[in-house]
Amino acid sequence: MELTVLRYVLAVVDEGGFTRAAESRHVTQSALSHAIAALEREIGVRLFDRASRTVTPTEAGEAFLRHARKAVDAADRARDEAVATAGEIRGVLRIGVIPTVTAVDLPAALRSFRREHPHARVELTMGNSDQHVPAVRAGRLDVALLGLREGVEPTGVAVRVLSRARLVMAVDDAHPLAGRRSVTLDELRGESFADFPAETSGRQQSDHAFAAAGITRDVAFESATADLILDLVRVGLAVALLPAGVVSQVPGVEAVEVEDGPMRTEYAVWHAREPRAAARAFLPYLGVR
Repeated sequence: MELTVLRYVLAVVDEGGFTRAAESRHVTQSALSHAIAALEREIGVRLFDRASRTVTPTEAGEAFLRHARKAVDAADRARDEAVATAGEIRGVLRIGVIPTVTAVDLPAALRSFRREHPHARVELTMGNSDQHVPAVRAGRLDVALLGLREGVEPTGVAVRVLSRARLVMAVDDAHPLAGRRSVTLDELRGESFADFPAETSGRQQSDHAFAAAGITRDVAFESATADLILDLVRVGLAVALLPAGVVSQVPGVEAVEVEDGPMRTEYAVWHAREPRAAARAFLPYLGVR
């Protein structure tokens, strides 16, 4: 069973069909289809249901895919590790990033990494810390940059603290509290807030702080992106608690210190036991040695 055919099978699932899978693997659709059909004859089961307009794996296909993906990942890792012994980094570096990273200049770090390792490909996945940690544990991500509230630490992964700081209040420059050097949580009673979705780690930072202070707040707007949250603040619809480095980048929005505001810790995490060569090569650009 050739590794190339396993890649074809995975591409059909990942790309959602034979046509896009063929394009992603740079082969004709007929060549890809014939290779998969030959594999199905070899193992004696159908891997895909082709009866509908959407190609979906059969039950046998689902079982096959789990092991096929492990086999392809193992082959890629073996190749990358062998090449790395000669000082060359190849393959894909998969990084999970939260939308409010401030502890490191990620674009600058990636630029330096690519200059040193031009044959490595970088893939960024935006999301929240709750998604990134299990993805690193499972090997779907190589490195992740997280932001968690005080008292919560990532588990099951290798960890390095990058920074600790209190969130600041973001307000539009016409807000009555704009221009203040600092405020307290109690002074924010009655304000309408924009924040990340409920139950996410980004939201929990503020939720926990207000709950600990015995203050109920009105989260009128939820967004998965800091950009939209800050746009809502800029036009005067809400205030928000965010990292200072994020707030300072937006014209028309001011940052006000919150004396008893939530403390946030940013982390870099990677696989605890077997980080891939690309991950080991990238960590020094985050200040991890």
